[in-house]
Amino acid sequence: MTSARSTPVLGIALGIVLVVIGIGAYVLSSFASLTALVPAVFGVVIAALGVAARRTERRKLATLGIGVLSLLGVLGSARGVPDVIAFLTGGAVDSTVAAVAQGSMILIGLVLVAAAGRDLLG
Repeated sequence: MTSARSTPVLGIALGIVLVVIGIGAYVLSSFASLTALVPAVFGVVIAALGVAARRTERRKLATLGIGVLSLLGVLGSARGVPDVIAFLTGGAVDSTVAAVAQGSMILIGLVLVAAAGRDLLG
């Protein structure tokens, strides 16, 4: 698969993963926290941009959108880094669900930022 086609496909796939993570976090939090759905919202938009990038002539603009939105997701989840680190090292966290969701959002976002950057710059 060539570089120009990889970010849209990756955006669709990882967008779907974010939707599953967001819905799962919402369910596992006993429907108590709407913020658990944040990854799902990001996932829907990222997947939609991936579809748009595959179907339109504005591939670069949609790829840029994936990169920018992913970067915003990483920055928005950055406040959870201490909990993610504590969780990964066996420490105590207030919410395991939140730590896993935020860590997933950061990891997936970084992958998408790197892919979009590679496609747009290289």
